[in-house]
Amino acid sequence: MIRKFIYLVGVYLRNRLIFKNLSMLKASESWSLEHLHSHQLIKLKALIKHSYENCVYYRNKFDQTDVKIDDIQSLGDICKLPVTTKDELLQNIKDIQVHDYPEKLFYSETSGSSGKPLIFYRNKEWDAWHRASVWRGYSWYGVHPWEKNGYFWGYNIALMKQIKVKVLDLLQNRFRIFSYNDKGLIRFIKKLRSAVYMEGYSSMIYEVAKKINNKKFNESYNFNKLKLIKGTSEKIFDKYQEEIKKAFRKKIISEYGAAESGIIAFECPKGNMHVNMETIIVEVIEGEILVTNLVSYSFPIIRYKLGDYISLEKKVGCLCGMQHDVISDVLGRVGSVIFGKKEQYPSLTLYYIFKNLAIEQNIILNYQAIQCEIGSLTLKIESPLSGKQKNELLKEFGKYFKNDMNLTLIDDVHIKSKDKKQRDFISEL
Repeated sequence: MIRKFIYLVGVYLRNRLIFKNLSMLKASESWSLEHLHSHQLIKLKALIKHSYENCVYYRNKFDQTDVKIDDIQSLGDICKLPVTTKDELLQNIKDIQVHDYPEKLFYSETSGSSGKPLIFYRNKEWDAWHRASVWRGYSWYGVHPWEKNGYFWGYNIALMKQIKVKVLDLLQNRFRIFSYNDKGLIRFIKKLRSAVYMEGYSSMIYEVAKKINNKKFNESYNFNKLKLIKGTSEKIFDKYQEEIKKAFRKKIISEYGAAESGIIAFECPKGNMHVNMETIIVEVIEGEILVTNLVSYSFPIIRYKLGDYISLEKKVGCLCGMQHDVISDVLGRVGSVIFGKKEQYPSLTLYYIFKNLAIEQNIILNYQAIQCEIGSLTLKIESPLSGKQKNELLKEFGKYFKNDMNLTLIDDVHIKSKDKKQRDFISEL
């Protein structure tokens, strides 16, 4: 009880709006699709009006494209609004940020893993919706945020920063890895035996699962208290699921979002990744996701190209009872190009190659492709390949690239970077 008391007092002092917003999100789980769409339209109109009146960037953008606030009379009319790219967001931070916003503002930043980090400020209501959305996802698994949890995330190597992080972790009943040597991993894994949930980079969770499965530390571990394993910030590869289920007797579920977009979707216990329709509008244009954050008043996010390819289903009637749309898969990053000798290929090609292997041949591989020169690709495979697996991989690779690409295949190799998100394709060109 003392842990719950400390946590809730901290939340109350930081942002008490979280409690109210969580209550609303729990109530809206039973809303019909029509109710959700009506809610989204009301919020969209209010956001557009606010952005035009208070944000230099959007006022100029709307005027240049001759968009009027009254033009938006249905959700379908959102396509009349201009699109904002990540580069535009980065170049116009000062003109997007509403500096004299009346609410308390919270510092926020992206990791900058794909380039320059984005630094902005969330208004109090936005911050509350974001955290309440995470709490709602926890509630689907019988988890409370104040319960003991393991955290796989980055940290600052500066001593004073580490001390600050450790104090904050203590207050939140949280522990994390500060060292990836065997001693640090053993200490972390032993703490996991009493944890209720763990979350963070999916690749880090995968690495720990592998060590448990390989019995690297010659101990048997019981994780019976563990209710939830949540992967964030990275794609959850099929190979991750295989190892994590074996180690923890539970699959890793997905929370999809970004600092600037907020929580976009959260996976329910029935396996569907439900869009957080109360705070987000998701569009898919030629496979690419566009996000409108309906509560981003201090730093408006409207029709924003997040940079991912996704698959969206207008699914009604999930077994969990929710009517919310479903993101069936996050396919990969937009904009990465693989250069053949004569042709160019989207990096998404790799997704289909390995997805086909998994579905058609039951060959599940963790991989990373690196291109250092045009017409050549180095493909790293983490596990050792049998002759049959290698032949099937080369056959599938040939279907897409034919004779346009020289392939260097390296198997049985460690491909995880400890200080960066894992990417399936890296271009050095």
